[in-house]
Amino acid sequence: MINRTVLVGRLTRDPELRYTNSGVAVTTFSLAVNRQFTNQNGEREADFISCVIWRKAAENFANFAHKGSLVGIDGRIQTRNYENNQGTRVYVTEVVADNFSLLESRSKSENRQNRNGNSQNNNNNHGNDASPFGNHGDQIDISSDDLPF
Repeated sequence: MINRTVLVGRLTRDPELRYTNSGVAVTTFSLAVNRQFTNQNGEREADFISCVIWRKAAENFANFAHKGSLVGIDGRIQTRNYENNQGTRVYVTEVVADNFSLLESRSKSENRQNRNGNSQNNNNNHGNDASPFGNHGDQIDISSDDLPF
């Protein structure tokens, strides 16, 4: 049987790191994953997927990822159920992440978080920009002779 899930999305809130009674780290988080199509209004909808990650990866995830981080998750879908305090059976479907990847640079993530968190637009941080071309947002002058194809 195959149960493999790969997701790319943004964290909807800061990851929540806890430890079991036996000292095992577990981090829970929710991932917003855009759908590939638009609705009748031309807007792209998202699914909000509950995820959990365990042990050392859980500690690393909680330390390096935060609300709004773009992450890739590799794992499996798992279902479980429990009885809540009111005696009602609760069913949970979640992705158990085996691996994760941070998909944007730390400076880009911090810049985006600053723009979203502050009413001011903080764009004079060009020194921390992780542009592979080092142009700091300036136009690049390329002729057709420079292209390899």
